[in-house]
Amino acid sequence: MKTGNPADAKAHPSEHVDRVEAGDSTGINRRGKPVARRTATDRHRQRVDVSRLGALTETMPRADQDAEELVRSMRDTDRY
Repeated sequence: MKTGNPADAKAHPSEHVDRVEAGDSTGINRRGKPVARRTATDRHRQRVDVSRLGALTETMPRADQDAEELVRSMRDTDRY
């Protein structure tokens, strides 16, 4: 496992992700003490049943406005 400091992790995040994706773990140390570890997640995925997805989509109600109008109204009426 390769370790580095937070500045290294911030300066080279893609290197850390590439190492983790390849199966290695990376660690982050602060003042010589380990504070974090990056490891790969489980990649167990299930196939999507397209017919079931289509059936679910058909049961959903139609929207009154399109996405652009919805986002614009949210932006104009809501406070951030």
